[in-house]
Amino acid sequence: MARSFVLKRESAPIPLVHYQIPYAEHLNPQQLAVVEAPNGPALVIAGAGTGKTRTLIYRLARLVESGVPPEEIVLLTFTRRAAREMLNRATVLLDGRCEGIKGGTFHGFCLSVLQRYAQQIGFPVRFSVLDAADAADVVDLLRTQQGFHQSKTRFPKKDTLYHLFSASINRQKDIPQLLAQEFPQYAKHETEILTLYKAYDQYKQKHGLMDYDDLLVRTLQLFEAHPTIRYEVCARIRHVLVDEFQDTNKLQGDLVAAFASVHGNVMAVGDDAQSIYAFRGANFQNIMGFPKRFAGTTLYKLEENYRSTPPILQLANHVLSQAHERYEKELFSRRDGGELPAIVQAPDDRFQSRFVCQMVLQLREEGIPLNEMAVLFRNGRDSYDLELELARCNIPFVKYGGLKLNDAAHIKDVLAHLKIVENPLDAVAWQRVLMLLKGIGPKTAQELIQWILTTDKPYDFDSLQPFKKHVGQLRSLALLLQDLRKGERLASSQVSDVIHYYGPILERVHPDDTEKRRQDLEHFVGIAANFVTRGDLLRALALDPIERSTVEVEAIQKDEIPLVLSTIHSAKGLEYQAVFVIQVLEGVLPSAYALNRRSALDEERRLLYVALTRAKDYLFVSHSVLGYQRSFGGEYFTKPSRFIQDIPEHLAEPWQLVESSPSNNELSTGDPYLSLPSSS
Repeated sequence: MARSFVLKRESAPIPLVHYQIPYAEHLNPQQLAVVEAPNGPALVIAGAGTGKTRTLIYRLARLVESGVPPEEIVLLTFTRRAAREMLNRATVLLDGRCEGIKGGTFHGFCLSVLQRYAQQIGFPVRFSVLDAADAADVVDLLRTQQGFHQSKTRFPKKDTLYHLFSASINRQKDIPQLLAQEFPQYAKHETEILTLYKAYDQYKQKHGLMDYDDLLVRTLQLFEAHPTIRYEVCARIRHVLVDEFQDTNKLQGDLVAAFASVHGNVMAVGDDAQSIYAFRGANFQNIMGFPKRFAGTTLYKLEENYRSTPPILQLANHVLSQAHERYEKELFSRRDGGELPAIVQAPDDRFQSRFVCQMVLQLREEGIPLNEMAVLFRNGRDSYDLELELARCNIPFVKYGGLKLNDAAHIKDVLAHLKIVENPLDAVAWQRVLMLLKGIGPKTAQELIQWILTTDKPYDFDSLQPFKKHVGQLRSLALLLQDLRKGERLASSQVSDVIHYYGPILERVHPDDTEKRRQDLEHFVGIAANFVTRGDLLRALALDPIERSTVEVEAIQKDEIPLVLSTIHSAKGLEYQAVFVIQVLEGVLPSAYALNRRSALDEERRLLYVALTRAKDYLFVSHSVLGYQRSFGGEYFTKPSRFIQDIPEHLAEPWQLVESSPSNNELSTGDPYLSLPSSS
């Protein structure tokens, strides 16, 4: 009997792909590994300045060249502009074949899903999308209908309510918890706010409306209620790529998992070290827990930095190495040389500001344009003193992520009181001051001003019979103004008196962020301490080149391209030849609110890391020894941030600022010069 031999069934040969793009020539080994990654879940930890965007673009092209239909690839970003730029570059790279890739924001993609299936969750096909302003108007309408606007105690404004509702969704916290943590002044209205929240949700459903948060929430509800629809939608997504994954919130993390639920091909690209948006709802655990959520994840790292000099990267690596929870990585650069970063100790804020201005001017003389230099800080108020010094030095600047000193309403309110003491004929200042009083509008203010400007006794409000109901408030104002006119008191003392008077007004006019504005005013007292008289302070502020410093960059003449002032949060993703990080103090960076929570403290450390890695060639990290806090009784000794204490001198060079020697003609202007430690 013949022996049987079983032949294996023939399988279709795997076609060899001949790639048009020479990927290995255009990418470094780590980038190439990401671009050539096989199917399955992948997490790419892309350090600052490591070519993340370039890598994503080549990944898109590679998928298309490998035979994946473009329409089955989804690229999710945080702005439509970012998606559009990446897709345009990928299209150019691969002769138009990437045009069919679906790219956009989470909200945009969810909108496209809901436009097809909204009826399945009780919405009309042609539902309307509310932007933030429209949503706040709906909240205001319901607030009025419920009668809450007539509350004897101050009820939250429409924008605050909408922010509260949105934060509850994005940060996955219930409203009572948020009220207790962030809006304790409104905790007494918890029942009414919850009623309003329910009414807002019902109103949207009844009228076929969705706000931005609903686009995410309703898509997840659709998928949960209708698994067949989820499968139908997600089966058409062969590959999903997510940019800036460290900034995703809980809802977005759940959506990514849903989109990848059929084919399992998800690539998340981000940097745990640049996760700095918890206050907006970003969930750090999305990126840290990715391998656990997506079994079989391959971890890739991009560590070769194309931006900064090796010394800058070594300092940044050192600062980050102390974080409790992170992915191990070590940024490196093939650039040669580079100066050590400087840790600059200034005697006080004024010295720090003078140092920044002089170094900016010196670097400009060496050929670095102003717009290639940036001063970064934790809070908008941290640059107030510097803004005055920049104005004195005629250095134009633009500020991002915080109001300029002269633009902050509460600062302008305080200054208006000083202005009418300095010049009782200042009708503009009188208008501002009078309209802060309860019940006084533009018409009444104008009538009062007419009387003030024509009387010999502008503070004798008791004789004003037509304004009898306002006499109590006006008398309090008059007492303040009369007191400010007595003698030659220091500017800081007068500012303190105005702030004390202004306190109840601040609570009434700005109830939603009273504490933040009060801290700004405390900081302003410290700035006023640099001036002897009220007139000196007002003249210094009047010298601020407002037109040059507040306009957008595009509107500034080419020979006046400005220096950049920015909060660190607003500077993420940007780069500059020279970076100054100021006010790196304990209680500032890290914030005082973060000192008792390890996760918050880690985020503050990451914030400093983001600031350091903005620098290409020069990096200066500064702190002052003396600060000023009215509640502390004036000047007090500060502490440098724990993040920069005990940094080895081979990583950063300590600098001290001292006053220039009067014996040196060149340095006898009263400006400081750098006193560097000896090399011995």
